[in-house]
Amino acid sequence: MLPEIRINLISDTVTQPTEEMLAQMMSAKTGDDVFREDPTVNELEGRMAEIFNKEAGLFCPSGTMTNQIAIKVHTQPLDEMLCDVSSHVYQYELGGYAFHSGIAVTPIHSPKGKLSPEMLSEHIRPAQDWFPNTRLVVVENTGNRAGGLFYTLGELKEISAFCSSSGLSLHLDGARIFNAMVAGGYGGKEVGPLMDSISVCLSKGLGAPVGSVLLGTAEFIARARKIRKVMGGGMRQAGILAAAGLYALDHHIERLRDDHRRASKLRESLLKCSYVHSVKDAPTNILIFELEEALDTASFLQQLRLHGIQASAFGRQSIRFVTHLDLSDEMIEEVCHVLENGILVP
Repeated sequence: MLPEIRINLISDTVTQPTEEMLAQMMSAKTGDDVFREDPTVNELEGRMAEIFNKEAGLFCPSGTMTNQIAIKVHTQPLDEMLCDVSSHVYQYELGGYAFHSGIAVTPIHSPKGKLSPEMLSEHIRPAQDWFPNTRLVVVENTGNRAGGLFYTLGELKEISAFCSSSGLSLHLDGARIFNAMVAGGYGGKEVGPLMDSISVCLSKGLGAPVGSVLLGTAEFIARARKIRKVMGGGMRQAGILAAAGLYALDHHIERLRDDHRRASKLRESLLKCSYVHSVKDAPTNILIFELEEALDTASFLQQLRLHGIQASAFGRQSIRFVTHLDLSDEMIEEVCHVLENGILVP
């Protein structure tokens, strides 16, 4: 029998609510959010809008839903979306841009998973009957498949200015936007005005059990609310869930630095291992590395599993580690010891 998983590096979505978070959830005041009568949901939406200097917010079950709602509001059939080829909206949302919105997508192969005005300018379609209308740009911050890389504030300003001058809407998939802001040294009030809409996930680095908030103008959110309803995302006494998000905003932002530090510690250890071919930089909490051909991913993951450690394959020879609030320094030290001493190469 395999040992119990004690150290889970699969994702920052695996976290359990803390006792304090659970207590706040259980004491939350609730109402029917479809009628906009849940005070805790209203508070979360208002709080998040204030953080990012946007007019309004909309609480939804998932980041996929907030992204897909945003795409739907910004576009109409026969339009086109530009995004990086590694982005979540292209790779992991089941082609929802086509299913929900009837639009095309052009995935851009950027060197590091980050777009630039120069890259975008090369992909704007001319106004011809046989081309879709280039309408929307989506940036992801931080980039999951990009190994947790984040846009600097200067880079976001450049993209925002380009989109504005080109007549393009700009949506930010902020699945780990607080990781980006902590690492990049900028705040929500600086980011918000640069974007037409923002999706902020609560269930990753912030450690809430579920939920994302979509941000935009009051008009944008009014349209988004209808789309949320038709997608089945209208919840009733959702304040129990929203309370977890409020707790996370109060207690789990600055501690993201611990996750970043621990990912960097794991990277240092991997760089010492002969079976590792390459390791990406780890500026935030995601660490992606390539194994040498002699060690395949299944064998590597099985050996970790024998030590009570779980991680995920991220390609034929790639592995991803993600640090989060359920990990301690002692756990990271244990993983480092296993990496340097407990992995057998054929």
